[in-house]
Amino acid sequence: MSTEATNDSRETSASNRKKVIGVRRLKEPMPTPIKTRIFTVANQKGGVGKTTSAVNVAAALAMGGLKVLVIDLDPQGNACTALGVDRSKLPGMYEVLVDETPLRETIQKVSGFPHLECAPANRELAGAEIALVTYVARESILKGALLTYLQEREEAGDRLDYVIIDCPPSLGLLTINALTAAEEVLVPIQCEYYSLEGISLLMETLLKIQKALNPKVRVSTILLTMFDSRTRLANDVADDVRRHFPNELIDIPIPRAVRVSEAPSFNQTVMTYDASSPGAIAYMGAAREIARRGSAA
Repeated sequence: MSTEATNDSRETSASNRKKVIGVRRLKEPMPTPIKTRIFTVANQKGGVGKTTSAVNVAAALAMGGLKVLVIDLDPQGNACTALGVDRSKLPGMYEVLVDETPLRETIQKVSGFPHLECAPANRELAGAEIALVTYVARESILKGALLTYLQEREEAGDRLDYVIIDCPPSLGLLTINALTAAEEVLVPIQCEYYSLEGISLLMETLLKIQKALNPKVRVSTILLTMFDSRTRLANDVADDVRRHFPNELIDIPIPRAVRVSEAPSFNQTVMTYDASSPGAIAYMGAAREIARRGSAA
């Protein structure tokens, strides 16, 4: 096959992937939580699958018939990329935090999902931490904006089931705002040694936030990501996590998979990019378990 033919084939494939996807729903709906569950997806170590887990769990929950809002609080905006959300539209999360813009004015619908929405991280968000330094109660700004929005939805008879906040891989003011606004923390742990060190540091920070800002926040969910069952290290890390966090762990390891990595380049989650791939199946199983625990809470 000629180079031109190969390039044409690739362009056609990419074009097909970029087409607007149809509405995706599961035949068996997921159970509805008794109240809105607010998750912060956090791990101060980068590259552990934090954003990937946030958007794919959110997409899977939405496919299960649940109403989900993703708040992208990472200035890199990778969650927006995976969800196909336009970061250039204003206002965004910078305006919510710095200018007190109502959260409802930032919300965008995610194409292909009946009940998935996103509050985007616009490019100005990178300067939010500096802008907030002089603000009173700056750690609780997101919490106030989110609670107001949730109350508006509740009063309109359109209650959200899940809010998932994606954070930057650091413990700066944006992450502290997210942890102050949430009641639950979802921690993705890459199956490598350094990830175990990262979670111990996160636990220390969380204890400080519990004492000073948000006594309700807790680590409720742990996901094993980038799991390669062929390596002894991955299995050893998984065993350590099972031993130390038996109640928090969702024991459905997310495999290291090409499709999961490819999907954002087509502005999709793996749930729509290739729903039959091992990564999508694992995230769907994890989301079902999260929903099951929420219905029993």
